[in-house]
Parts: sequence; structure tokens; C-alpha cells
Amino acid sequence: MDSSDPAHQDAGPFGRALFDKPSARALSRVGVVDVGSNSVRLVVFDGAARSPAYFFNEKIMCALGAGMSETGRLNPEGRKRALAAIKRFQLLGEGMGTGPLSAVATAAVREAEDGPEFRDQVETETGLKLFVIDGREEARLSAQGVLLGWPGAYGLVCDIGGSSMELAEINGGHVGNRVSSHLGPLKLRDMKGGKKARKAHIRETLAAMRDELGPQRNRLFLVGGSWRAIAKVDMARRGYPLHVLHEYRMTPSAVRDTVNFIAKSDIEELRQQAGVSTARMSLVPNAAEVLSEVVKTFKPRDIAISSYGIREGLLYEQMPQQLRDRDPLIEACRFAESKDARVPGFGKVLYNFIQPLFKSAGPERTRLIKAACLLHDVSWRAHPDYRAEDCFDNATRANLGGLKHSERVFLGLALLHRYSNKRDGTRFEDLYGLVTEKDQLEAEILGKAMRFGAMLWLKKNADLGEMRWFPKKKVLELRLSVKAAPLFGEVAAARFASLTDSLGAESVIKGL
Repeated sequence: MDSSDPAHQDAGPFGRALFDKPSARALSRVGVVDVGSNSVRLVVFDGAARSPAYFFNEKIMCALGAGMSETGRLNPEGRKRALAAIKRFQLLGEGMGTGPLSAVATAAVREAEDGPEFRDQVETETGLKLFVIDGREEARLSAQGVLLGWPGAYGLVCDIGGSSMELAEINGGHVGNRVSSHLGPLKLRDMKGGKKARKAHIRETLAAMRDELGPQRNRLFLVGGSWRAIAKVDMARRGYPLHVLHEYRMTPSAVRDTVNFIAKSDIEELRQQAGVSTARMSLVPNAAEVLSEVVKTFKPRDIAISSYGIREGLLYEQMPQQLRDRDPLIEACRFAESKDARVPGFGKVLYNFIQPLFKSAGPERTRLIKAACLLHDVSWRAHPDYRAEDCFDNATRANLGGLKHSERVFLGLALLHRYSNKRDGTRFEDLYGLVTEKDQLEAEILGKAMRFGAMLWLKKNADLGEMRWFPKKKVLELRLSVKAAPLFGEVAAARFASLTDSLGAESVIKGL
């Protein structure tokens, strides 16, 4: 972005905050209703629009599309349950102050003979206008949801619902070609001809989609509840320690192993092991057959679960481009600092002070350092005995976009060391293995640098002095400003010594 942009003038390394601008405030609490073939859900987003918190999230498994292949109509019981859920959601939205809810319906309502009648009934009885979108629009919105979490994402977005499955290309922040199919597990469950006919249908449909899109040898982003359920099974099979689905990665071989594991397992035992609902688990075997063929057909190098989809895409749709261009991680951390830190704005001062230690850091590591500095004080209300672990917990399990699992652990370790010199003996030790020992040490150094820098609280525009790091000589030099020098008391000196020890360096202190 051009440096003349007001978002960057006089704003230092983070850019000017946008979450308090009118265009962002208009999105500070947005409600979205998604009427799918299998479930009806209300999500209310709140906070920093670029990386919002989930203020409210409720799902009802109505199975609107069940039996449609035979009747051509919505499931009567599902229709009653869906209407009751929408009435509840409309009242909840009013109570939460969301403004008018955005509501979309997908494959079941658009294809059912009585879909228009149901849409009109919803509007008559609730006042909510239900937009029935086609498959290509569904694919576009789901892809935009992925872009909410990964602005620079590229590859193929695969969104599975109950009755349909969509594919969309993304690259450079834009959505490209899209194609829709009837490969939803509810639809497949109703197929005639048994397993052999079903697998042939899946294979032929995906071959036609590949002919339209071409092979994708980059990343495959999986959106939808059935994919998330398969990811939970994969986590359980592998004994994976971090139970966060967003940005969970699988290799093509892992998908193959998990699909085989599902086929050989007792579904009820597997459901309990993975923590999946009965209604969702009933769709997993058919969804697994589809996923196996998707991977064979499009040959992705890497597969990532996205918890962001059509609902997040509707929020992204309402964002001005200036807000879309922002890093969701940094925006979320800035919002947290403004709301929860004791001295909002000190994160920028702290970053400028410790940055000389990390001059060789690349862009991906630098954004984690910025995020850590913004979050370094947001957990101050926690009990001192648990503050370090609370920081780690928040970083690894919070709803933060744009973070790989290894980056969550790195950020968590840095914030843990903001309050503690040691990381041994915590309940999180099984997660440390998600990052290398080298990265664990770098996170420790970052945390101890923040732990020391936080002792030098001054006004957010004050000059603290500077640190200079000479890695070849293994010397850490500290020069304190006249104003900051009196802050270098016994505790500050001990924290500086601990930082020096982690660097394996000698220290030189000036200005005292």
C-alpha cells in the first residue's frame, strides 16, 4: 500500500488503526443466518471487523435437504425446525443489537419444489429476507470467507454442504473460476445403486469439474462441517495435541490414511473418540469418499481446514478494500490492546525498543513479533500464579486469523515468557513439539525481551533509549534515555540479565 495512504502516515510499524473508523464501526456487530441443506446457523460477529470475534454462534441440525432426491421437496420436519430456528435467531439479533440480519439459503432451498414457498414464509413470519443463492455465488462467498482469514491465500477452496459441493479458485486476494456440484453427503446418501454407483458418480463429477478448473497443485482449503468432522477424526487418529481446527494441516497421504481408517472403524466408536455429533457423523462416510476423490483428482500439495466460509464471506463482502487489505492477525491484536491493555499504544513503543534483536527476521516472523508486542499486556487481570499459562492458552486457542498452528505455539511461548523465565512443567508441554527447538529459543528471547521492556513504561511516544545486538560478538548493548534510566531498578536489571543469558551474550549498559 502507498505510504501516502492515511492509514500509514505517522503510524509507525503497525499502520494507522482502522477498527474505529466509521466504515469498520458499521461492521462491529453483524449477524448472519446461513440456511443450509443440513443445518441452520446464526453467527454474530463482534469486535475488530477485519478479524472479528464470534460473539454468538448457534447451529440447529435441521436436515432440510434430507430425502429431497426422492420427493423433490424440503424435509417437512426439517422445514418446521428451520423456521422455528430462524424465528429465534431474528429475536436474538434484535436483542444483541446487530441491525438487520444478513440471511442466505443454499442448495436445499434453491432446488426444492417448495423452496420459494419456504422463502416467502420466512419473510412473512419473521420479516427476514432470505436470499437464495446459486452454486457459483455460494462458492464465491465461501472463498471470500477463506480470504478473511488468509488475505494472500492461493489455491482451491472446496466447500461441502449437505446437498452440494463447490470449488473456487483463489489467488492474489481474488476469487477466480467457480463450479458447483451435487456431491453433498445428504444427496449422495439418497442415491440408488449402492457404493459402486456412488463412487463412479463422484469420480465422474470431479473429472468434469477438473476439466473446467484444471489441476490444482497448490493448497486445498476445506470449508464445511463434514470436512471439519473428518479433520477431528484425523486429529484423534494421530493423537494431535492442539485441538484447533482452523489452519489444521493434512497431507494427501494423511487424508488417504484417515479415509481408510473411517471405512474400517465402527462409526459410533469413532464419533465418541473424535467428539462429533451423531447427525454430523452420519454424513462422514460419504463425505470421506468425496474427499478421497477430490485429493486424487486435483492433487494438492497441502490441505488446510478453514473454519471460515460462507458466513465470514458475507462479512468480507461488506468490507471496504482498505480494510480487506489489512493483516487480520495484527488488526485483532491491535483491537485487543486497545480494549484490554493497561497502557494502550505501548505495544508500538515496545516493538521499536526490542526490534534491534530481530533485524534478521523475515516478514512472517516479524508479524509474530508485532503481534506479541501488541498482546504483551492484555492478560494482566489474570491471577499472577496463572498469568503465564493464561497467555499461552489465549494465543494457542483464541480466534485469531492468519496463524498456522506452529505460529500459534510460537506466539504462545513468547507470551508465556513475557511472565515467566521457564516453560518446563506447564500443562502445555505436549504442544511445544509443534515448533523446533530453535524456534522455542527464539520465542523465549522474544518473551524475555518484552518482559524486560515492559519494566520501562513511559508515555507511548516516549524515548526509552535503545538496545543494540551484535550477534557475531555476542554482545547486547543497552543505552537508556535520561528519562528511562531511573526505571532500571533491581527487577529490571534481573530481567535484562535473564535476556542476556538466553542470548548467550555479554551485556554493556550505558546511560546509568
